[in-house]
Amino acid sequence: MKTFKVKKISKNSQARRGTLKTKHGKLETPFFMPVATQGSIKLASAEDLRTLGAQILLSNTYHLMLRPGEKLIKQQGGLHSFMNWQKPILTDSGGYQVFSLAQDRTKSGQSLVKLSDRGVKFKSYLDGKEYDLTPEKSLQIQSDLGVDIAVCLDECVALPATKKYIQESIRLTTSWAERTKQYHQEKLKGQKPLLFAVIQGGLDQKLRLKSLEELTVIGFDGYNIGGLSVGESPQEMYEVLDYLCPAMPSDKPRYLMGVGYPENIIEGVKRGVDMFDCVIPTREGRHGRLFVFKKNAEQLIKKSLQSKKVNPGDFYTAINITNAKFAKDKTIINSASKIKELNTLSKAYLHHLFRIQEPLGQRLATLNNLEFYLKLMEYIRKNI
Repeated sequence: MKTFKVKKISKNSQARRGTLKTKHGKLETPFFMPVATQGSIKLASAEDLRTLGAQILLSNTYHLMLRPGEKLIKQQGGLHSFMNWQKPILTDSGGYQVFSLAQDRTKSGQSLVKLSDRGVKFKSYLDGKEYDLTPEKSLQIQSDLGVDIAVCLDECVALPATKKYIQESIRLTTSWAERTKQYHQEKLKGQKPLLFAVIQGGLDQKLRLKSLEELTVIGFDGYNIGGLSVGESPQEMYEVLDYLCPAMPSDKPRYLMGVGYPENIIEGVKRGVDMFDCVIPTREGRHGRLFVFKKNAEQLIKKSLQSKKVNPGDFYTAINITNAKFAKDKTIINSASKIKELNTLSKAYLHHLFRIQEPLGQRLATLNNLEFYLKLMEYIRKNI
C-alpha cells in the first residue's frame, strides 16, 4: 500500500507538499513534530497540542524503555491511550542516545555505552542498570508502544570524526537496518508501524551516498537524514542536503532529524525535506526566549522560500522576555494565539512570571513557541 504521495513541487526550489498515511491519520507534509521524549512535552499537555493544531508527536524508545517501561504502556492500551493523544506518533530508536550518552562518562571514566555488531549495551543514567538494546528489541519496543512510525536502530556519529570511524558506523547502521526490516516483516504481529531507516555518513559525500544506496536497496517506508545538527555549521548541513536529497527516493518521505531553528527548517524544505523535529521551541521557551512573527509574516515566509539564502530575522524576531524593557510592556503576548492566556495577557505580566520564577511563565512561553513552529509549517505548506 502506498503511504506517501507528493501533491505539489515548487517551481522555485525542491520544496514539496504531500500526504503521509498512518494508522492514526493522514499527515500533511512538510510538518514539524513537537518532542514528547518521555511521553510528555515539558509544560504542555496533549490537549494543548490539539488546540495548537499539532499533527504528530515524537517520543523516544530509550527513555520510555527505562521509565515506565514498554510493558506497562502496552498494558495501558499503548502510548496513544497512555498520554491521551489519538493522532500519529513517531518514536526515535534510541540511536541518538548512543551518540549523546557516549559523550558522558561515569566517575570512574568508563563509558555508559558499548557498541557491537549485536547492538548496544546501555548503562541507565538513572540507576546504572545495564540494558541490551538490539535492532530487533528496539523495533519490538516501538511496536509494543503502538506507534505509527518506528525508526531502525542506528549509530549517530559525533562530528568531527575520522573516515574510518564513519565507515564503521555506516556498516553497523546498514546491518542493523537489514535486521530490523527482516524482524518487521517476519516477527511483528498485528498492525505494523511504518518503518524508517537512518542515513549516516557525516560530511563525507561518498559515504553519505553509500549509506543511502545500501538502505534503499533494503527498502523502507521513509528515510531519515541523521548525524546532522551535531556540531557542524548550518552551511555544512545545507551542503549535505544539496546532494543527498536529490538522490533520495522521490516517493518516500524525507526526515531531517533534530533540526532546527526556523531558518534551518525553511532551508531544509527548499531542499526537499518533508519532516522535522527539534527541542528548540520548548527549550528556548523555558529560558524566556520567545519566537515572534514579524508583520506580514506569511508574505515574508513566501519570499524566504524563493530566496537563495534565509537568515535569522528574515520573517521573525526572538525576544528575551526577561529583559528589563518588558517590565512595563502592555502589549499582548500574541493577540492571534489560539491559547486564551497568550491572547489576553501582557508581556509585562509574562516578564513578571519569569522574574518570580513562576512555572506558569515557562509554560506560556513554551506554548507560544510551539504555536509559532506549527504556524510556520502551515505558512510553508500554503506557499509551496
